[in-house]
Amino acid sequence: MHLAAHFPGVNNTTVWADPRSRSQIEFSSFEHLARTAERGLFDFFFLAEGLRLREHNGRIHDLDVVGRPESITVLNALAAVTERLGLAATVNATFNEPYELARRLASLDHLSGGRAAWNVVTSSDAFTGENFRRGGYLDRADRYTRAAEFVATARELWDSWPDGGAPGTVVHTGPQFRISGRFAVPRGPQGHPVIIQAGDSDEGREFAASAADIIFTRHGTPAAGRAFYADVKRRLARYGRAHQDLKIMPGVTFVLGGTAAEAREKAAEIRRQQVSPQTAILALEQIWGVDLSGYDPDGPLPDIDPDPDSGIVQGRVRHGDPLALAAKWRALSEEKGLSIRQTVIEVTGRQSFIGTPGAVAEEMAAFVRAGAADGFILVPHLTPGGLDEFVDRVVPLLQERGAFRTRYEGTTLREHLGLARPGAKSWARSGT
Repeated sequence: MHLAAHFPGVNNTTVWADPRSRSQIEFSSFEHLARTAERGLFDFFFLAEGLRLREHNGRIHDLDVVGRPESITVLNALAAVTERLGLAATVNATFNEPYELARRLASLDHLSGGRAAWNVVTSSDAFTGENFRRGGYLDRADRYTRAAEFVATARELWDSWPDGGAPGTVVHTGPQFRISGRFAVPRGPQGHPVIIQAGDSDEGREFAASAADIIFTRHGTPAAGRAFYADVKRRLARYGRAHQDLKIMPGVTFVLGGTAAEAREKAAEIRRQQVSPQTAILALEQIWGVDLSGYDPDGPLPDIDPDPDSGIVQGRVRHGDPLALAAKWRALSEEKGLSIRQTVIEVTGRQSFIGTPGAVAEEMAAFVRAGAADGFILVPHLTPGGLDEFVDRVVPLLQERGAFRTRYEGTTLREHLGLARPGAKSWARSGT
């Protein structure tokens, strides 16, 4: 299986109140988690990023990270203190330009010896767009159209300086971008940085099948994972791609205990810390779109309907139809007798492996054997030491089962993932 480490923080995964929780800004935090991931022989280290501080009712959202350094800058620094670990940055294709970003990623690939990766995300959020000259936003369909051309254009730029040759001239004329010139950075050790796509929608699946090397998904339960895996892998053939050309890696959490009962108890306490009473109300307001501060988190869900056009939440996507989601949450709450907080705890949790180290190792291996994933992106609940226990107690058991590597075989991220180094295409005009 493939394993990656996600640096948490831009969600309700992190248990901020835990005394072991440290800075989200100081380099030592990033370094600790990255070194731990490399000690565990992980494929890559993954940084999320937002382009504007989210707001809730006109105030900075309580769960946002204020002051987080820019991702590629952090990864360039980590390249100097790691040797084999892949380095993945989340960068928005809606509010950047291909030439500038392709240059930054190619630079990271050179400085790291072939370990760069780009998690391609898009935005249809006008609130975020206010931070950029172009402003406004793109419709949902248009943002994937732009992203597809963005990735294709970046690849043209990376390929325009062939291995051992002189830089050619890139001439690109498309609906989104027009470029005519020579790229400033030689072709990197990997040819192209690894492309990651985070998205579970139909548009996201199609984009991943056509252009991505890894898809980061929330479909983590075995049944949902198998259905998602089969659907995305089936789409590859229409783009002339093979089954192994795209790795599917759901984001997961884990909780370890000396016994199964101890692990379950710890996991329940962690979820209570992740979803505080205040957090539960904030999560509910994101769906309902109205001020619910007068409601008791330990009481029943509101009997009022959501406001589909609400602007109470800024910079955070409202997933799905609010009316349908509210009906689904109410039905679950009534069926199980759950309060607001208990409902939010149940519906917002991602796939989690809970148990003794041996049980977790076996469950993860079985998940991959069953065709539900190619590996996992681990999202620990503590920064920066949340991965230590997994590396020390679970990785050796995965290795004993033959489910995970015992050493790095190659030096680049593509080699870790078993992905071929792409050959240069013929779209560049060669010459000096």
